[in-house]
Amino acid sequence: METAKKTIRILVADDQQIVRMGLRAMLAQFANLDVVGDVGSADEVVLEADRLKPDVVLLDVRMPGASAFDACRKLKAMEEGVRVIFLTSFAEDDGIFEAISAGADGFLLKDVLPEELVNAIIRVAEGQSVLDPAVTHRIMGRLKAGKERTKPTGLEVLSAQESRVIALVAQGKTNKEIGAEMGLSPKTVKNYLSNVLDKLALSRRSQAAAYYAQSMHKQTQ
Repeated sequence: METAKKTIRILVADDQQIVRMGLRAMLAQFANLDVVGDVGSADEVVLEADRLKPDVVLLDVRMPGASAFDACRKLKAMEEGVRVIFLTSFAEDDGIFEAISAGADGFLLKDVLPEELVNAIIRVAEGQSVLDPAVTHRIMGRLKAGKERTKPTGLEVLSAQESRVIALVAQGKTNKEIGAEMGLSPKTVKNYLSNVLDKLALSRRSQAAAYYAQSMHKQTQ
């Protein structure tokens, strides 16, 4: 005999009544989903969640009253272990990261298909986390951009020895003179210089000297 599925109790929080009515009507089509209440502000959602004990709260990002993110933190602090899905029209980067930091279990855009929303509610009720594919793409793009910003560029890619070699090249010194100053053989200096040219995508000694001088000039501006 198949075990009956547990009914998931849902509280809807959105400042637009027509949205709340639409969600109620849509979710009512699913036997294992029960919308136990709906509210129009972030202040009300915490009070109603405490009274109605929902399993999942669908929470809009922009509502009158207190911050929806603060409301999320309060909901997550409840002993009942309520789960929170932000359902919003806005996919702003700051809002996405603040929702995640507030402890949200899901972040979906309002253009989500009904079956995708229902699936997300079920998954979140089971303890999983969900992110809208468009939101995931934005997060990954932002993380990738952050990594690219921290990637070494220009003279930063050179080792300490390579940096010293290019500085001496820029002073017009020969490999022999550089070797004598650094305590290295001319051959070793040549190898260091070859590495410098490869890392900076240059082909000649004179280019390395010009590159170094230009870089130093930019740093002093």
